[in-house]
Amino acid sequence: QVQLVESGGGLVQAGGSLRLSCAASGRPFSAYAMAWFRQAPGEERDFVAAISRSGSTTDYSDSVKGRLTISRDNAKNTMYLQMNNLKPEDTAVYYCAAAAGYRTSYYSTLESGYDYWGQGTQVTVSS
Repeated sequence: QVQLVESGGGLVQAGGSLRLSCAASGRPFSAYAMAWFRQAPGEERDFVAAISRSGSTTDYSDSVKGRLTISRDNAKNTMYLQMNNLKPEDTAVYYCAAAAGYRTSYYSTLESGYDYWGQGTQVTVSS
């Protein structure tokens, strides 16, 4: 089992940047494919970005491509989401998620593809 804790959220003006972190504890971090999802008020939780166990494969939702970058440092048991050129529509609670026990290239864009979730961190982008 793995425990996930997000940090780095906050209030930023449109066009600004934030870096979210997801710290993991428990089983070896390299055993997990990881992802970021987000949920805006009154909306369903949506896929943002995913990264394979080694970090060699990444995927993004169309709405964030070119602005957000997912990465991981397996030695530090931490995943990151660098968020640049933020827009008001990026306002949401951001969640990290982990999936264990799959092939090294595995990742998913679906909530059902992940076994463990953090509590979330709020990102608010003002116009």
